[in-house]
Amino acid sequence: MGDVLALVEARLRTALGEPDARAAVTFLGTDRIEVLRFTDAADTGLVRYATLGMSAAPMADPTSALADPLKGPRAELVLSVRAGRADTDKVLRPLAVLAASPQVEGVVVAVGASLDVGEPLWPGAPFTSVLVAESGGLVEDLELDDPLDPVRFLPLLPMTQNEAAWKRVHGAAALEEKWLDSGTDLRDPLRRSVSLDQ
Repeated sequence: MGDVLALVEARLRTALGEPDARAAVTFLGTDRIEVLRFTDAADTGLVRYATLGMSAAPMADPTSALADPLKGPRAELVLSVRAGRADTDKVLRPLAVLAASPQVEGVVVAVGASLDVGEPLWPGAPFTSVLVAESGGLVEDLELDDPLDPVRFLPLLPMTQNEAAWKRVHGAAALEEKWLDSGTDLRDPLRRSVSLDQ
């Protein structure tokens, strides 16, 4: 599946430019996951982190008896934050952990899901979890030859503990609406929780 990852990296480079750093993490019993860092060439003050390796194999439904080696959803994760406000480069390992979760825990990472790493995403971060947002915006989906499903590049939106708890009750769409109504800067690595009063 190395050819899939080569296509994925090419798509990331087309959308985000040349990575200025990359790190590889391997967990026991899993394939290697890389995290690439892209500093915005347009100098918008953003830094983006993208996983590479999660899409090498399709995500399998944990309830199915036999995993299909070809068919099934494929994805990589993308996180965008404002540069220079926090030590966000420490997010590399948590991102790799999230990207390895389909292999390790048999989960299917889908839009609207919450993913939690159980510790701050970077030092001083008020976030331990992320909301998986809709793909197709920053990095276009990558179509693969039949019978392979396309690779989706899923944006991650960091959530505070209060936001994650509120989302469990009210749903992802309601939380995104709260963020929108409040003009929340979801790329601020030090932002506070949005007001969740009804």
